[in-house]
Amino acid sequence: MCGIVGAVADRNVSPILLEGLQRLEYRGYDSAGIGILADADGAIQLRRRVGKVRDLVADLAAAPVAGRNGIAHTRWATHGRPLEENAHPHQSNGRICVVHNGIIENFAALRSELMEQGYAFASETDSEVLAHLIDFHCAENGALLDAVRRAVQRLDGSYALAVVAREHPDSIVATRVGSPLVVGKGLDENYIASDVLALKPVTDRFIILEEGDLVEIKADDISIWNLEDESVVRATIKVETDFSDTDKGSYRHHMQKEIFEQPQVLRNTLAGRIGRQRVLEHAFGVRAAEVFDQTRTVTIVACGTSFYAASVARYWIEEHVGIPCQVEIASEFRYRNPVVGSGALFVTISQSGETADTLAALRIAPSLGYLATLTLCNVPTSSCVRESDLALMLQAGTEIGVASTKAFTAQLADLVLLTLLLGRRHRMAPAFEAETIANLRELPNQMKQALALDASIAALAEKFAHRHHALYLGRGLMYPVALEGALKLKELSYIHAEGYPAGELKHGPLALVDDDMPVVAVAPSNDLLKKVYSNLQEVRARGGELYVFADADAPFEDGPGITVVRLPKVAPLLTPIVYVAPLQLLAYHVAVLKGTDVDQPRNLAKSVTVE
Repeated sequence: MCGIVGAVADRNVSPILLEGLQRLEYRGYDSAGIGILADADGAIQLRRRVGKVRDLVADLAAAPVAGRNGIAHTRWATHGRPLEENAHPHQSNGRICVVHNGIIENFAALRSELMEQGYAFASETDSEVLAHLIDFHCAENGALLDAVRRAVQRLDGSYALAVVAREHPDSIVATRVGSPLVVGKGLDENYIASDVLALKPVTDRFIILEEGDLVEIKADDISIWNLEDESVVRATIKVETDFSDTDKGSYRHHMQKEIFEQPQVLRNTLAGRIGRQRVLEHAFGVRAAEVFDQTRTVTIVACGTSFYAASVARYWIEEHVGIPCQVEIASEFRYRNPVVGSGALFVTISQSGETADTLAALRIAPSLGYLATLTLCNVPTSSCVRESDLALMLQAGTEIGVASTKAFTAQLADLVLLTLLLGRRHRMAPAFEAETIANLRELPNQMKQALALDASIAALAEKFAHRHHALYLGRGLMYPVALEGALKLKELSYIHAEGYPAGELKHGPLALVDDDMPVVAVAPSNDLLKKVYSNLQEVRARGGELYVFADADAPFEDGPGITVVRLPKVAPLLTPIVYVAPLQLLAYHVAVLKGTDVDQPRNLAKSVTVE
């Protein structure tokens, strides 16, 4: 959510800023804006628009702004409605211009204080407080850097912010606490952004700012101070990005492309991590063996889709490793006082590595007594990766669609590897690890077979498009898959959908079943299949329309009120990875039929960097 781009150069920065905003659109936003200092007098040229970046681009084409120093922003509403006056950048007295990601928790008190000083507020946002507060301190001695330093000392909350000032036309001052920010290094020009992807057209060299860092960038200089106000030098890293990740190619939507990339994502995720018969332990880091040798329990913390991946892993770890596995929603865990036993491994799962609640949970884990922290993440430069003892990258490539697809299957594949490594130290037989490795090698082809059902699932979607509710059922490993399938349908199509354990039908959900309630069941051949079969007979007996995803060995047949989608036969352990793909396709095609914004569903953001 929310994106920041800034640039100081010896050329017009407007094109740099606009392209950066376009590359950040995947994060989710409701308005966009740009603020550029005019070369002649440093005057702030401000343009803001509710809606898409293309609306801002059209506005600037009609009335261009130009300058060698500027900042830009895409906003996802937290304080204040999606209105032009609430869009960023915000300014103060024509002197200060600010863009901000995050939430200022004490903004109300600061707002009252600044109003007493004579400042007038034009927006409903917490962010405008920053512009006026910096202006207030800047007026005291005229130094922008010192003004920002003093202003942030007053803040409670999370923020990444970038500031330009009329009296300082050659520099941008920026800082971060709890929200990501990077510096891009160019030739006679430098940049700031909330995501490296925004700056890939102009540089592949980045400085990842640490928590509390304050930075001043000029066209020919970068200066950084840490939380203790000491001048520091941060490492410059080279970040390679495949531009095909951000291009839809021949696909209609990014999400559609990402669904069909999953066979290759699985190959990439497994490459270099599995040998002929064993998982290669070093993939988890140099301390992996030491940590896993001492692990006696596991706690996995995540949000949304990542939480459902964690929920699958709980079944795997408890059944095949034989140690307790606790799975927690990050926003709940961070406010609990959990009892932590000896040898407890703390695992976070996050596509972005910047999810605010997950990151907050990670940061308190050491003080709670956990043995070590491990993150499964898709962004190697993220806070979760940098702040964890061990890290395993998802190798999913850039995921543009807000609703996660390929990152979910990569998370599951990595969790299988974790299960095997832990199982090796407990009750898992070597033969089971070797068998699972062989099955993992077949997984990309089985995923490809599942995706080959696209046309039939597209036809199936026509039966969902006019519905208002849907029920998803599964048992055991398939229960989290049902939850994920329901989440995808409601995220993309705005149809209310709920996932339930099939055995819970009699305890409430059966009351909802009628001939207008489609019921989706994920039912591979396993030890629970007979139970699921009986549960689904209860649905049919009450007129419910069934859509069953099953393999050839399952005893379901097409008939009145029941449609069966046949999936390839998959090893029981790995069924969640394959069975989620047709549910993603179903949600996608229903959303297309309903005409919703598939890649950027309303009210949602790709990277949730505020609580």
